[in-house]
Amino acid sequence: MDKLYIVIPAYNEQETIQSVIEDWHPVAVSAGAESRLVIIDDGSKDNTYAMLKEAEAKYPQLIALTKPNGGHGATLLYGYNYALEQGADFVFQTDSDGQTKAEEFAQFWELRNEYAMVIGHRNKREDGASRVFVTKTLKLVCFLLFHVKLTDANTPFRLMQAGELKKVLPLIPKDYNLSNVVISVIFAKKKLPVKYIPITFRPRQGGVNSINMKRIFKIGKKAVGDFIKINKMVNQACKEEKK
Repeated sequence: MDKLYIVIPAYNEQETIQSVIEDWHPVAVSAGAESRLVIIDDGSKDNTYAMLKEAEAKYPQLIALTKPNGGHGATLLYGYNYALEQGADFVFQTDSDGQTKAEEFAQFWELRNEYAMVIGHRNKREDGASRVFVTKTLKLVCFLLFHVKLTDANTPFRLMQAGELKKVLPLIPKDYNLSNVVISVIFAKKKLPVKYIPITFRPRQGGVNSINMKRIFKIGKKAVGDFIKINKMVNQACKEEKK
């Protein structure tokens, strides 16, 4: 049976973490006894990790991890590498703010063998105009710098074949903040089969978003320079694969 690892980063999510576990643990259970729900605490200052550790006793397929604070992208990379080290066949990622719906996962799982990545398309976002603006800007930047068209570059609702993810991770700088964006770009540049499916994307269900617009623009400014370097690495990797 296919081994699914659900990777969820969490930072100061004590208001939402219990409902996230209740939503996503059944998904891991339904995928099989060896599948796991992995929630990584990114050095939270609240009770997130304590709540996760307490929940492990009740939810047998939950794994609670913690690490020093490094940001969302770094925590994703930590979780992806952990899943691969544990022998995952498929890696699914979503966030811990309750904006996505676990019941929409089934259609992704059905397509797991047909596509290297099945990714959500937030075509009707409910989390504010500023976030929509950031998403559209990010798509434009990816097109201009990487020459790829992405329906939704940074969606936190993606199912990836572990074998393809393993090839991609070495191309991403350690602790890189926009790791999901780069993964989307590399899959597109390598012309891997990718399927976009519309998903529900609700407002945050509790707590406070740790990334404000000021920080988003700061990340974006740095990302442009990083993207140029990454693009060279990706192009070289694609050339070597064609040899």
